[in-house]
Amino acid sequence: MVTDVVNPPTSPVSRERSKEIKRLSVISAARQARVLSRAELTELTGLSPATLTPLVRALIAEGYLIERGPGASRTGRPRAMLEFNPGAELVAAVSLEPSRISCEIADSDGTVIAHRNARLHTDIVETICRFVPELVGEAMSALRGVAIAVPGVSSGGAVRLAPSVGVIEGQPIGDSVQAILGVPVVVDNDVNLMAAGEHAAGAGNDVTDLLLLHVADGIGAGLILDGRVRRGAAGAAGEVGFLPLEPGDQGHDGVGPFEARWSENAIAERVVALRPGRRPTAPVRELVELSRTDDEAAGYLREVLGAWARLIVSCVCVVDPGRVLLSGAAADLDDAALDLLQSLVSLAAPAATEVRRAVLGDRAVLHGAVSYALAAATAPAVAAGSF
Repeated sequence: MVTDVVNPPTSPVSRERSKEIKRLSVISAARQARVLSRAELTELTGLSPATLTPLVRALIAEGYLIERGPGASRTGRPRAMLEFNPGAELVAAVSLEPSRISCEIADSDGTVIAHRNARLHTDIVETICRFVPELVGEAMSALRGVAIAVPGVSSGGAVRLAPSVGVIEGQPIGDSVQAILGVPVVVDNDVNLMAAGEHAAGAGNDVTDLLLLHVADGIGAGLILDGRVRRGAAGAAGEVGFLPLEPGDQGHDGVGPFEARWSENAIAERVVALRPGRRPTAPVRELVELSRTDDEAAGYLREVLGAWARLIVSCVCVVDPGRVLLSGAAADLDDAALDLLQSLVSLAAPAATEVRRAVLGDRAVLHGAVSYALAAATAPAVAAGSF
């Protein structure tokens, strides 16, 4: 006897999940294309016109899509066009710095619509959860996520090794903010966010693998492989400032051996010794300038470039990023110094490695935050941890 096989009915949860995935695919396609027709949206998403029509209608009502006049057409009647509205998705980018907090609200294009800076003298979580709603105002329903940049190690939303902002071990900033604001929150090392920003909208937007070397009070690296930020098992990938210089070297008070000697702070001290006076605001730029007329300064600049080159080559030996971006004080090198650094890397590296300046400067964290927060907003329905 043959028994018909009856497929079990799809559960309401599965139907809702499927609908949300389709909705997010339409949003993603429209966000990338910016302006497109319904036919083009069908091609990009693979969804049938019958499925697409109610989704588009709903997204127009929600403000994601704006109907525009007909576009140019080579054949037949001109098609009505749809334009993605970047203001339908807002992101909060929070940066924790020594004794200071900055909060920016941006749309999905990275355009800042509100910002605030303040001294960090109260509870970090309370400050973030007060600033974000105040800056977003009546558009709170458009907030898709919060990205928090910290000068330390982040793992699972908990922060450690960030002494400059009063955090040494395990403060669960991410979970606490998410519980209060009710939107996805991503907490990461500030250099990782810079790398993500340069990859999304800067000097790394044409490659899938890169390493960003950021030189400031400390030295850190952000690593992107196969288009994704890599954080390591405990979130400490890229903490290159802790590389030892001599046998037995160890970090002290959250400062690593390498950055203690070759960071912006260390260079500033040497520049003051070479040219007595006030501490320079741009030590690397001043060292480069001084090296043009002072042999001792020129020798010290070569030492700095040699140390940075060894650091880069060490990273290349392990991950082979193909492109290295210089950020922070390292981006202040002039063309001649950059060429020398490139030659030192090329001589010692086991694989071809291009060394460039990062281009976004202070905006790198914001663009990284936009990338993180939008990915985090879609992660629950698509693939957790895909950002």
